[in-house]
Amino acid sequence: MTALALPLDAEAIRELRSGDSVLLSGPLVTGRDAAHARFAEAVEGGGRLPFDPAGETLYFVGPTPARPGHAIGAAGPTTASRMDAWSPLLVERGLRGMIGKGRRSEVVKEAMLEHGCVYFGAIEGTAALLSQCVVSAEVIAYPDLGAEAVHRLEVREFPALVVNDLHGGDLYRDGPARWRRASP
Repeated sequence: MTALALPLDAEAIRELRSGDSVLLSGPLVTGRDAAHARFAEAVEGGGRLPFDPAGETLYFVGPTPARPGHAIGAAGPTTASRMDAWSPLLVERGLRGMIGKGRRSEVVKEAMLEHGCVYFGAIEGTAALLSQCVVSAEVIAYPDLGAEAVHRLEVREFPALVVNDLHGGDLYRDGPARWRRASP
């Protein structure tokens, strides 16, 4: 398992291959469908994004409210393909990593390869466990969206798998083929 510091270093992510297990530590930003639609509106209208995507990692999550004594409530990954229409917009502006669940479209994968962004998969069904990796949380934009507001999270040893790397690797495509070769 590889420990990676956030924000992600361009050289460090070149070493990653689909299927690698990583532990992410440092700051990241959250955003789901409603926030992404507002990101697009801001860019298309000539406005500013509520965060600078350059070097950032974006976690597709809508966390639940924190219980007393906790930084955040449940924080499981959202299906990443729901953000595919907007992801290239952020990747083109320097987004270096994304975290979610499920496959990405060819358009998103092409943008990631061209601009140097990796996609990590978080394990669905582990929302309560993943929330234990969040040491602090702050709403930084769109508080009117409730759980879909944009948060700045500080995570420590957040477990993920590299799904799409900078070499064209795709765990959803390549993983089953590796498993079939390894089976008797």
